[in-house]
Amino acid sequence: MKKLFVLLIIIVSANSFGQQGIGMFGKNPIINLENFDKQRVHWGYYLGFNSYDFKFDYIEPDKDIEVQTTTGFNVGLIGNLRLMEYIDLRFEPGLSYTQRNLVYPNIEDSFDRLREVRSTYINFPLLLKFSSKRIGNFRPYLIGGYSKSLNMGSNSDSKDDNYNDKFRMEKMTSNYELGFGVDLYFEYFKFSPSIRGVFGINDELIRDNNPDSPWTGNVESMKTRGIFINFAFH
Repeated sequence: MKKLFVLLIIIVSANSFGQQGIGMFGKNPIINLENFDKQRVHWGYYLGFNSYDFKFDYIEPDKDIEVQTTTGFNVGLIGNLRLMEYIDLRFEPGLSYTQRNLVYPNIEDSFDRLREVRSTYINFPLLLKFSSKRIGNFRPYLIGGYSKSLNMGSNSDSKDDNYNDKFRMEKMTSNYELGFGVDLYFEYFKFSPSIRGVFGINDELIRDNNPDSPWTGNVESMKTRGIFINFAFH
């Protein structure tokens, strides 16, 4: 999947340069979509990758839980409201698929030592975008705000716990998000690659029924951390 996105970027860039010449981002570029950002409202979509992690705090110092991250996939829509020349309000509802593997070094049994945490998040971010002055067909920006996430794979309604191989999390969580990106203006669309950090605010762990559980007994809090790399098209 990563190779597909890299190939897509190369094709788009090559096509644009082939049509317009390398002067598109040069000293005297051909200005594309000159009035695009003056629209009161515009729409887009994004595709991308994620790497989710957990931040654990412990009641007593112990062997840390090891979090093995994997690469997941993001897809979503973008609604952009222009507030003023350099500030926009963004709503970016989307889906994120991810898996985190938790390894408990203090558990001897190889089966019980590993918990595979598969999550499908429906994200609802409300963000402010702060753009710099446009330079030709290039405009960097910062973005940040608040989001709610609905975890469809939380197992929050299950009465079983880790003693029955069920790792449980809260279904709804809150986050703040911070990131940066760049708007690149092509002849027919605006392309915006970005990198964003997602930081969980509330404790997401549902404890096992046994307070001395080796999986949850020593955990004071467990919060999501994540990195998104998105490719947006407007």
